[in-house]
Amino acid sequence: MADAGAPHAQDDRDGGGGVRTALSGLTTRGRSFLAAGVAAAVCAYVLGQSELLRVGLLLAALPLVCATVLYRTRYRVAGSRRLSPARVPAGSEARVHLRMDNVSRLPTGLLMLQDRVPYVLGPRPRFVLDRVEPGGRREVSYRVRSDLRGRYPLGPLQLRLTDPFGMCELTRSFSAYDTLTVVPRVEPLAPVRLSGEAKGYGDGRQRSLALAGEDDVIPRGYRYGDDLRRVHWRSTARYGELMVRREEQPQRARCTVLLDTRAIAFRGAGPDSAFEWAVSGAASVLVHMLERGFSVRLLTDTGSSVPGEGGDGFAGSGQESADAAGLMMDTLAVIDHSDGAGLSRAHDVLRGGNEGLLVAFLGDLDEQQAALAARMRQRSGGAVAFVLDSAAWTREPTDVPGPGGGGGGGAGERLRMLREAGWTVVPVPRGAALDEVWRQADRTRTGVAAGVATSGAGGPAGGAGFGEARV
Repeated sequence: MADAGAPHAQDDRDGGGGVRTALSGLTTRGRSFLAAGVAAAVCAYVLGQSELLRVGLLLAALPLVCATVLYRTRYRVAGSRRLSPARVPAGSEARVHLRMDNVSRLPTGLLMLQDRVPYVLGPRPRFVLDRVEPGGRREVSYRVRSDLRGRYPLGPLQLRLTDPFGMCELTRSFSAYDTLTVVPRVEPLAPVRLSGEAKGYGDGRQRSLALAGEDDVIPRGYRYGDDLRRVHWRSTARYGELMVRREEQPQRARCTVLLDTRAIAFRGAGPDSAFEWAVSGAASVLVHMLERGFSVRLLTDTGSSVPGEGGDGFAGSGQESADAAGLMMDTLAVIDHSDGAGLSRAHDVLRGGNEGLLVAFLGDLDEQQAALAARMRQRSGGAVAFVLDSAAWTREPTDVPGPGGGGGGGAGERLRMLREAGWTVVPVPRGAALDEVWRQADRTRTGVAAGVATSGAGGPAGGAGFGEARV
């Protein structure tokens, strides 16, 4: 909640600027009265009618007096705005609460409150407030909704003052504004079995020995709750305090979500486009893996990542997990097409180390980009690619797809290159449900793994597929 301050401008109350401001606020009724008064005064002078002159002066003086009194009125009104919530998924509504406080000793007249909002959030809200007593307050609210991601400014708040006769209207603007963040839609994903992965905590997690051998054990001080069977008596005697063996160190499984943002890889625009589906899919996977205890990282084709360079990813539970998800959602809320034409910079980032599980959302791939994507699999324990054919997403439903389901022979060759490199590849048809293709990826990995088990060690490299995330 931000105090917007007093609505009046103190510096132009005197001098010619103040007069021009007051006259510019005359309404159609006020200008009509002023014009009628001037015309009556001219006719009275020409015809020599003194009674008509008095009528003309009255008609002309009324709007001028109303404008002067309204402009000189020293209302001290404080305004505030509160968003509930300040971050919403695309297609969801947020409520904006406005509050006006009369902090002066005089009651206000009729007030018209207007908030400035971008057109994508809906019509500009307007409210009429009756007389506000000294020290009183008025609260109103309105709803905003957007199907498009982004950060949208709300404000500044405007207050329109009117006189009782409707002769003049003056607008005062507050200085504060707020920002509404519309993040991608996050769909709940099924907890499929990622066989072979190292979970963040709990059963099945991988551990690494600190050092081999009893003599090489690195001890640490005893902490409440440590198992007494792990007490290292030799170190306890040496340091004079209870020491325990630090034999095992849990390693958190890592997951990198790669989002292809190349403008050349996607066609179309709008909330139902292939690119928006990919952004929503990346957001859903990030939140899902973070909830499962993975250390997650968002990576784009430009090489930029969240967290930044050198970060291993976000991890944590409770409030830390919510903060990490919020930061990545804020990044995805404003992400747009990149000017780059290749995946080389993302490949360089992934080449630096073992990335654990790699989940990629890719657009159209030519032979060179497919080769780059295939090499990314070498540094990951498991890899799954959701490939979107933008031509199929932009084709009308009545159109007949080409050979291979609309992707053509070239697209099928690119997918084959990824599969041979060990990727679990799932082509995404137009309008597909994310949870369904997520389950399909698990079924595809299971089928490949079964084929490897049947064919023996000479089977295809895709057996690790979706699930295996070595750390």
